[in-house]
Amino acid sequence: MHRIWPATDPTPLDDAALIALYQPTTAVLRVNFVTSVDGAVEVEGHSKGLQSPGDQQVFPLLRMFAEGLMVGAGTIREEGYGGVRPRSERRDWRVAHGLDPYPRLIIVSRRLDLSPTHPAFADAATRPIVITCAGSPADRRAALAEVADVLEHGEHEVDLAAAVTDLRARGLDQILCEGGPHLFGSLTEGGLVDEVCLTMTPMLAGPGAGRITAGVGTGVQGLTLAHALYDDGTLLLRYARNA
Repeated sequence: MHRIWPATDPTPLDDAALIALYQPTTAVLRVNFVTSVDGAVEVEGHSKGLQSPGDQQVFPLLRMFAEGLMVGAGTIREEGYGGVRPRSERRDWRVAHGLDPYPRLIIVSRRLDLSPTHPAFADAATRPIVITCAGSPADRRAALAEVADVLEHGEHEVDLAAAVTDLRARGLDQILCEGGPHLFGSLTEGGLVDEVCLTMTPMLAGPGAGRITAGVGTGVQGLTLAHALYDDGTLLLRYARNA
């Protein structure tokens, strides 16, 4: 993998170089997605079919910077999330840079269609956070409160702007969102996205696959390309609100 923008440099990028390229300098809500050339979020129902060696190299580094890892409940179920446990050297890096050893998993859900015994809770190294709304099922809120901190924001829909404000007040300044598409769409609609890290895999998934953003709202927002990396046909792009 090497950099092709803003200046082409054929020098292979190791972890230290990638850390310098991706490490945030201010509090950001960063979204990370992998996509096909035609914008698909998955192949046969999962994002794994789109992943490349370059994407797999950057993915854990982005998690390494995060204080909170935000994911929609559907993505938790469909992508087989378990407890978030960085490798020992990444935990050491986090501690050396003033972070907790493990990022907190933040699950966003209006319906709370998740079992308290799901591996995302059962295998968690640190207590997850569940963000929901007051109109969510009370029995499910109570069940999940046994294994997570359940935060209510909004009446009938999750108020993500209020949720992000609350998370930041709890010291979670660096938030990484890994989807899914409806959560990405809602964050965009709320003007909450500071950065998008997008891996574009050289394949066409076809018209049947879902796209990386979904929903019914609007939220047009301009971003600036901060850097572009190339890895054997795959593009790794980082866009920022204030690059």
